[in-house]
Amino acid sequence: MLRFTAPRLRLCAIGLACLLGLATRAHAAAPVQIYPTSQINSGDTAWMLTSSALVLMMTGPGLALFYCGLVRRKNVLATMMHSFILMAAISVVWVIIGYSLAFDVGTPWIGGLRFAFLRSVGAGPCEYAPTIPHTTWMAYQMMFAVITPALICGAYAERMRFSSMLMFSIAWLLAVYCPTAHMIWGKGGFFNASYAAGTAYAGSHEVLDFAGGIVVHLSSGVSALVCALVIGARREYGKLPMPPHSVVLSLIGAALLWVGWFGFNAGSALHANELASAAFVNTHLAAAIAALTWMTVEWLKSGKPTVLGAISGAVAGLATITPASGFITPMYALAMGAIGGCACFFAVTVLKQWLGYDDSLDVFGVHGISGIVGGTLVGVFAASSINGKAGWIEGNPHQVTNQLLAVATVCALCVAASLALMKGIDLLCGLRVGESDEYDGLDITQHGESGYNFEEAFSDEVVLEGTSLAGALAQRASAQQPEPVPATAR
Repeated sequence: MLRFTAPRLRLCAIGLACLLGLATRAHAAAPVQIYPTSQINSGDTAWMLTSSALVLMMTGPGLALFYCGLVRRKNVLATMMHSFILMAAISVVWVIIGYSLAFDVGTPWIGGLRFAFLRSVGAGPCEYAPTIPHTTWMAYQMMFAVITPALICGAYAERMRFSSMLMFSIAWLLAVYCPTAHMIWGKGGFFNASYAAGTAYAGSHEVLDFAGGIVVHLSSGVSALVCALVIGARREYGKLPMPPHSVVLSLIGAALLWVGWFGFNAGSALHANELASAAFVNTHLAAAIAALTWMTVEWLKSGKPTVLGAISGAVAGLATITPASGFITPMYALAMGAIGGCACFFAVTVLKQWLGYDDSLDVFGVHGISGIVGGTLVGVFAASSINGKAGWIEGNPHQVTNQLLAVATVCALCVAASLALMKGIDLLCGLRVGESDEYDGLDITQHGESGYNFEEAFSDEVVLEGTSLAGALAQRASAQQPEPVPATAR
């Protein structure tokens, strides 16, 4: 197994120094470019910077709180750490090479290296967003890259080594996310309208994905299923109950995700205009109807409307509407949200039991299924009055074919790459923590910390040496009991 000993740490430090030196040299060798700034719009720039901050908020604290509340108490810090550390690690990898692989003009499947180390990325506009600085566009896309591998962490929560998680997330970004983003959003990408420009094939494979239903949610959800199958179920899964330790934290996280999603979807308009307004309204309505749908179906099935069901439905609706938020009308958004809520509820409550996999936080059931449903239905409901793109309802059934082709292609890439990465990392340093470490919890065994210090909470009690937490609780309970009234005084 790989261990971070002192020699290895020194080697990492030397490698980092060489990488920084290479970055400096690359920038020094880059040609000086004068960017035209006359096209820059201050309103658009302000909106995109705000949207970037909203999307970053979705990862931490939004996703961090949402996920940490769903795990057991002994794994709360380790789960939050996944989201937090990926905000740092993915950002660095993105500016070094990830952004270039995703958005430079290269092959139909992957970008080139023109933007590596942020060469040619300056204060002027870029071809993707002519009214905002190139750096703003790059930063906005960086936030998407940050949250996508963080979503996958929910599949192997409570049992994966921290070092293995970090290696997998970085490798997955380069092997899956960057090619997927390039194929669908990048200039010259196979599913982008710019593919084969100027020929009879121009736009023939165009896929509609306004804000990442396929690029973000489908890719993370399908990869999460592969990870859950490869790493295996948690010990005692299916034998012992493993309820969320704090639905309160998950509710707060879901609310933050809902708010941040406006930057995710409405920000993808790239302008502070009527298209952003349409995406904003569609996003909210889909989340609202999906939360109601999930809650109602659960209510009818089990007799009680749960908070966990309502917030899961909201997230499912948000993910379902993501690819279509800038292409459909509000009434279609309601339809898509309801369909997405029902589909994800079925996947989480029925399909998961049928297949018998342990996706700890239902990443595939919520994000993977919503990516498939939303990525397909946008080809049905797209309205030309919103963004100039027509779907099946408006007489363009070919768009559904394009959507299904993209869904199938991304699924195949995710399965192949995720399987190879998980197997490779397992051979290199192991995926899972040991049985005793998993029993004790990842907070202590992976990070040497505890999310809840109960010893401190009972420091004011007179507790004999060696008394357990249960004993301390009993002492406090007995101390709070009223004195019994003597029978003679009654």
